Amino acid sequence: MVLFLAIGLVLFTLVIWWAVLGLHALLLGRMPGRRLARLVRHPRLWGAGALLVLIGGNVSPSLCVVGVGLVALGHVKGPA
Repeated sequence: MVLFLAIGLVLFTLVIWWAVLGLHALLLGRMPGRRLARLVRHPRLWGAGALLVLIGGNVSPSLCVVGVGLVALGHVKGPA
């Protein structure tokens, strides 16, 4: 019982962290920290995808797949 409670607490913390990162990227247009700022090329696209993944997990798998695609596109460098 305690193990399930601990796992649930960790998952809840990760969901909150993901939502905060998504909102930060979507509203401010930048990623916090050096590593994330270096990895993510299009933060607003990444943030929209992160929020769609959170919503899509409960509503429909299609939204989750679109969100994962947007997160992946947020990492891709733009046209040269």
